[in-house]
Amino acid sequence: MNKEAIIAIPADPTDRDDGAVSAGGLERGLVGRRIRKLRTRLGLSQVEFAERYAIPLANIRRYEIGRTLPPAAVRAYLRVIEAEPEHVAQLLQAA
Repeated sequence: MNKEAIIAIPADPTDRDDGAVSAGGLERGLVGRRIRKLRTRLGLSQVEFAERYAIPLANIRRYEIGRTLPPAAVRAYLRVIEAEPEHVAQLLQAA
């Protein structure tokens, strides 16, 4: 079933500004938060992170706000950055 069709968090009926959150939306939000926490832990702005790790800035922004989910290859790359941020940066500089 489509993750956007599955409601992970229903809307609060007493709050007219609240909306339901789909399973896909929840996943995008959690991945975005993980990226933002990684970037913050490294002490980098979005621009610096994008430049250092060769990920388009627009993509970083979309991922962090949960608008889009990074493709599987990008999620794997982010896990490598999490594990070895300095080593990845050095490899990219040398290339």
